[in-house]
Amino acid sequence: MSLTNTLLLGLIAGGTVLLGLPLGRLKRLSPSVRVTLNSVAVGVLLFLFWDVLSGAWEPIDGALSMVHSGDGGLGTAFGYGALFAAGLTVGLLGLAMFDRHVSPSLVQAKSGAGALPADSNRSTATEVVAPACTSLSGWSAAERTSLMIAIGIGLHNFAEGLAIGQASARDEIALATVLVIGFALHNATEGFGIVAPLAGSHDSPPKSLPSWRFLLSMGAIAGSPTLVGTLVGHSVTSEPLSVAFLTLAAGSIAYVIAQLLGVAARARRTDLIAFGLLLGVLAGFVTDAVVIAGGA
Repeated sequence: MSLTNTLLLGLIAGGTVLLGLPLGRLKRLSPSVRVTLNSVAVGVLLFLFWDVLSGAWEPIDGALSMVHSGDGGLGTAFGYGALFAAGLTVGLLGLAMFDRHVSPSLVQAKSGAGALPADSNRSTATEVVAPACTSLSGWSAAERTSLMIAIGIGLHNFAEGLAIGQASARDEIALATVLVIGFALHNATEGFGIVAPLAGSHDSPPKSLPSWRFLLSMGAIAGSPTLVGTLVGHSVTSEPLSVAFLTLAAGSIAYVIAQLLGVAARARRTDLIAFGLLLGVLAGFVTDAVVIAGGA
């Protein structure tokens, strides 16, 4: 398959992230609906966490099976294992440090410490601290959570793009087509996961809805790596690269899940949380079944 057609497939697979983004502009939602939306997003992310980790573990499992049968040594398994651990570490701790760095409270603490005289009042502190805040620190907690979800999903989608590109490079047109259909369905649910914190926030009602520019930016962060991965996969076959991006995605998604579960727990509606989790996980498996049914 030509590179142009391959990139078109990657564009279709990644572009469906945009389908779920308009949900981020929903307003006047009841508390029950907000809890359910947040929990469905967690369910989708839980499935993705399992999905990416199982994909990243396959090379390690294969290497260990070869050791058991006497056809290989432990070096390959240890190498993939080290890459697996490093990817999880960087994905999880890296996103945690990023979130801490852009947290408004942390920025204010750093900027205000030692910067004001002892008799300074609160209004003066605000005036001094505000210019030191970065642009991201001015975002709401829901917006920052959406950004982190988009980053984690983008890493995951890069690995999906690799699969599409490699199938296309081998002229496995039927497989590449099925992969695109399955990943496109996946990404449609992932788009909802990105904006669920915006629609499902338990904070006080936002002053304004997220702009279309913000939503499109989140869609680009999450969806465009599919296109990039397709381009790379068409010319490079690298299992270690796939493992690296899958584990980076898994670590990032794990951190975001922890954040969203904290939001859900404050609602004290375990029934709605369980229902939403179930819907999200089932949505992930149903879309994944399309890929498996095609022999991928």
